[in-house]
Amino acid sequence: MAPRRPRTTARDRSRRVLSQNFLADPAAVARMVRAARPDPADLLLEVGAGRGRLTRPLAARCGRLVAYEVDQAVLPELTAACADLPHVDVRAADFLAAVPPDEPFAVVGNIPWSLTAAVVRWCLAAPGLRSATLLTQLDYARKRTGDHGRWSRLTVLTWPEHHWRLAGRVPRGAFRPVPAVDGGILRLDRRPEPLLPRTALPAYRRMVELGFGGVGGSLAASLRTGHPRRRLDGALRAARLAPDTPVGLVWPEQWLVLFRLLHAVDPGAAGRW
Repeated sequence: MAPRRPRTTARDRSRRVLSQNFLADPAAVARMVRAARPDPADLLLEVGAGRGRLTRPLAARCGRLVAYEVDQAVLPELTAACADLPHVDVRAADFLAAVPPDEPFAVVGNIPWSLTAAVVRWCLAAPGLRSATLLTQLDYARKRTGDHGRWSRLTVLTWPEHHWRLAGRVPRGAFRPVPAVDGGILRLDRRPEPLLPRTALPAYRRMVELGFGGVGGSLAASLRTGHPRRRLDGALRAARLAPDTPVGLVWPEQWLVLFRLLHAVDPGAAGRW
């Protein structure tokens, strides 16, 4: 007779949906705080504050902190951990439903990994965001920052306005429960000024979408559907790109060179890049 499988509790289901893996290692907490670089004048929003292991050290280094947590099972511990911190506002609310503050702010969090893409989209769309320091699955962080030697569409699309960087690695043993993979600290910074004139950004995004369109198996083949061959070939040479280069191997800086040459954009118009 096969052994009876243990009953799945409501708490088990909640943990699976929320992808909760709490930081349990003080060294990993310290690594996140260093990567976030909070300032005494900062307004911080913390995503998935959990039991407050990251909340308190962040609060010690920032001006104000809003801690979001939707899991009712851990909210009492989070509230108790922040009871003596008047500049911390604990909110039993969904961060993704929050309206971004009107003032400049930063986001920090050991986020639910199943919601990584949604949290990143929220951050990219928030006009007042200065930076986001997010603990994600390591593979996601590496993919978005070119650490695999390849660059993703999202990173290239947003590169003129945002800088993506892998700021550290957190071993799986630093979490409870222990996940199947390591974590990666993804650092996303909004540039003070875009690398291209703001009026040129829509055309840049259209070019990137065209390049990632998958026509012919290379960047050159895709871009030839929208640009004259001779002009494109000259731009590729200037960017030091072979015609058969796969689109994922093109650096963000090379995309900027291509765009400036194909669209006759003055590099000095957007400041230093």
